[in-house]
Amino acid sequence: MRQRLLRWGGYVLVAIVFAIVCAYLSHWQFSRNDGRQTQLDLVQENYHAAPVPLDDLLSPGAPLRASDEWHPVTAHGRYEADKQLLVRNRPHGGTSAFEVLVPFRTDDGRVFIVNRGWVAPADKGVTLSVPPPPSGEVTITARLRPGEPLPPSGRGAPEGQVPSINLPLVADKIDDGSAVDTGAWGELVSESPAPPHRPAAFDAPSDDPGPFLSYAIQWILFAVMGFIFIGYVIRTEIVKHRDEAAGRTPRPRRRRDRDMDDEDAVLDAVEHR
Repeated sequence: MRQRLLRWGGYVLVAIVFAIVCAYLSHWQFSRNDGRQTQLDLVQENYHAAPVPLDDLLSPGAPLRASDEWHPVTAHGRYEADKQLLVRNRPHGGTSAFEVLVPFRTDDGRVFIVNRGWVAPADKGVTLSVPPPPSGEVTITARLRPGEPLPPSGRGAPEGQVPSINLPLVADKIDDGSAVDTGAWGELVSESPAPPHRPAAFDAPSDDPGPFLSYAIQWILFAVMGFIFIGYVIRTEIVKHRDEAAGRTPRPRRRRDRDMDDEDAVLDAVEHR
């Protein structure tokens, strides 16, 4: 009896450890769901907000506040088209596209990096075609986005390209030093005057909440099922022990396969004709 109790205690301990792991994973998924919901709320609040001047939300040299991401801003100045950069390996149109970064020098001299959209990769042997920005004085509307980290793989990019929108790297590439805003970049909404052609515009952010909530609930159910399974195993052992103590041998259940059931059904049909 003592051995059985120790064994059952081990079963319960395994179920408890499994439940703790499931609880941790469930909490992690709940946290991810909360983070995703925060992102969705921010997009809903800011994405279609009325544009404000760039200086109202982003001071030169200051970081972007999390609450201002996706908010549209306006600026007046000139594009510096000769310093254009391409961001490689961006997922658009079902392919690894290029996004087009062009420095925009505002009237007060600050340089704001504008992402004008994306272009599909060219076929082999064909020169990549990128619509140029409008020349002269331009008023832009763009949504504020935070800079990106460098790729963890450490991969680089050919001349005229960058592996990610890492603003310090972009500033170094265009050689404009401290004039470049490294707190945020702008996802282009519109330009005035509008050029005849521009890179493909970005899609609106997805409003899919993701699978995190369902995953969290699944981990809770797994924890409960672990205890149910252990309970079933212990109960089976108790019943088996009682049968053995009473000298009873469990009657083996007759197994029937589907073919036997089908044959019986045919015979029954014939007999009743």
